[in-house]
Amino acid sequence: MLNDIETLSSDKYEGRKTGSLGNFMAAEYIVNRFKEIGLDAYNKDFKHPFTFKNRRNEEINGVNLIGYIKGKSDQVIVISAHYDHVGMNNSEIFNGADDNASGIATILSIAKYFKEHKPKNTLVFIAFDAEEMGLQGAYSFLKVPIPSREHLKLNINLDMVSHNDKSELYAAGTYKTPILRDALKHADKNTGISIKFGHDEPGTGKDDWTMQSDHGPFAKENIPFVYFGVEDHDDYHKPSDDFTNINQDFFHSASIAILKSVISLDKNLVRINPK
Repeated sequence: MLNDIETLSSDKYEGRKTGSLGNFMAAEYIVNRFKEIGLDAYNKDFKHPFTFKNRRNEEINGVNLIGYIKGKSDQVIVISAHYDHVGMNNSEIFNGADDNASGIATILSIAKYFKEHKPKNTLVFIAFDAEEMGLQGAYSFLKVPIPSREHLKLNINLDMVSHNDKSELYAAGTYKTPILRDALKHADKNTGISIKFGHDEPGTGKDDWTMQSDHGPFAKENIPFVYFGVEDHDDYHKPSDDFTNINQDFFHSASIAILKSVISLDKNLVRINPK
């Protein structure tokens, strides 16, 4: 996982801005990791292109990367993280180690685990593009969801999971779907960190993270979600969000707690979303 973060947040990828060469190179790296892990693909190259218009009405090309592991059930849990970041500004590179190379590294490790331990439900792993431009990759996916909307039962989204000095990882989404707490409440046991609930209550302004990452479009579709992330830190959206500034011990512990959470959510999905 550390190698994945260090690679994706290196200067070579120039901040991974959607539509840039660095973003394209990052996509190639992730596709190769999907292949190494042994994920199945809906398209042979894992790539699902889409277009959208930015605030200046310019057409931008993005690419979501999608692989899956067939479970014993056709019910789908989407496990996601965005791989794009904000690129460069006046020759300064915004490498986005925590935001969100950390999320990509973690979903790759989760995919590796479940490739070796068959899940109960089908797990669809998505590296979303264009999150930083308004959650465009997630909106594009949900316009024509794979495999189908009726099978999508839960989204587990990761965005910034490697940089916290208080040993706190937030799991948002339980306000709207309280039963999620039962599946998550012991996942942090013996990990050295604490999973906190919150940042999902309507009417709390910026403290409500429901629409602040790629789980937002799922929430709009009334698909239950769990969003794992940390509170903003001093390096957020700055050139200093580098590999050297993540908290490696926290990241290791957080990744274990997230994996334990996914195992529990997979096991208990019927209780969470009985429809």
